[in-house]
Parts: sequence; structure tokens; C-alpha cells
Amino acid sequence: MKKIILLTAGMLGCFVMAMAQGNPSFHVGIKGGANINKIDGKGYDESFRFNYHLGGFAQFNFSDNIGLQPEVIFSQSSAKTSDNFSSIYTGFSDDANRKNIKLNYLSIPLLLNLGSRDVKFQVGPQYSILLNKNDNIIENGKNAFKSGDFAAVGGIWVQLPVVPINLSARYIIGLGDVNDLPNSDKWKNQSIQLGVGFTF
Repeated sequence: MKKIILLTAGMLGCFVMAMAQGNPSFHVGIKGGANINKIDGKGYDESFRFNYHLGGFAQFNFSDNIGLQPEVIFSQSSAKTSDNFSSIYTGFSDDANRKNIKLNYLSIPLLLNLGSRDVKFQVGPQYSILLNKNDNIIENGKNAFKSGDFAAVGGIWVQLPVVPINLSARYIIGLGDVNDLPNSDKWKNQSIQLGVGFTF
């Protein structure tokens, strides 16, 4: 949490300096694409699974080389429990084994854009809010997943020069433990996002 606050503060400091010497511009747009994710932790299948994301973004370009890009993204993730889940976590019925789980998040990344007008490297923090908190592996109403997740984001953004289409690829790694069960095991989200969108 402290690292994310320090990173955000550092990004804002860069923006203030860039505004004093650049030619600022502002754009908005929409984007969507594949969300390839997994939950890293005991009791889960380690393979990545395909889902989707969809949302919008704003670009504050303080110069040709630096900018800020906040986004609001609906992101669907999925996982499958391993065939020995109930033996790892006692108190679960056997139907918890090999169960498919769908997690819908509202993700809010705040990204620093570094590069040129057409190609930007992106880095920054992301906070995600779990929208379907009651949709989990426990049938008695107790929550298995925490309501929020902090993550670090890194990737690349390509703005096509002739048409208003953008392409993006990024890696997102969870920094926090999303396990809400009363045990010491840690579950962390990981995902690869491949997107296409329109910049207005």
C-alpha cells in the first residue's frame, strides 16, 4: 500500500514538471480485449484462462513524451480449483474440487505514459473492486475473496498514426493477498491483457 502511494505521488510530481515545459493535450477513448489470468496459490489450477475486459480511458499528454492515463475497466477473471482443494482447506465439500470460479472486477489503473506520440511504455498502480463478492467457492455465505485488490501494471501502448485505433499489451501482477479465508495461504491475481480500442 505504501509503495503504491509513493509511486502515485512520484507520478504526479513528474506531471507537474512536464506541464511547465510541454504542449498539453487531452484525449478519451474506449478499449476492450482479452484478459488472460490465473490465481496463484494453493488449491488452484496453475494454468492461465481466457476472459475479457472492456472500459474507457482518458489521456492527459503533458508533452510528446510524458502523460497520465487513468482508466475504468470491467475485467472478468476465472479460475479452477484443483482436484484436492477440499483436502487442502478442511471443511469444504467434495464439490469444491475442480470448481470453476468467475470473478468480476471494476479495475482502476493510473498509468504513467513514457515515449512518443505513437508508442508509449506504461507503468503504474491499479486498484480493483470485486463486484460479485458472494460468488465464490463457499456455499454457506462466507466470502472466500477480499473485496479489493492492489496490483502493479506494466505494458506498451501503440497508437496507429493514420486511423484512431490503439493497441495495448500489459502484464498485471497482484501485490495483495485476495484470500479472505481464516488461514495463512496467499492467493494472488496475475493477468495478461491484450486490447484494442478507439481514441477520440
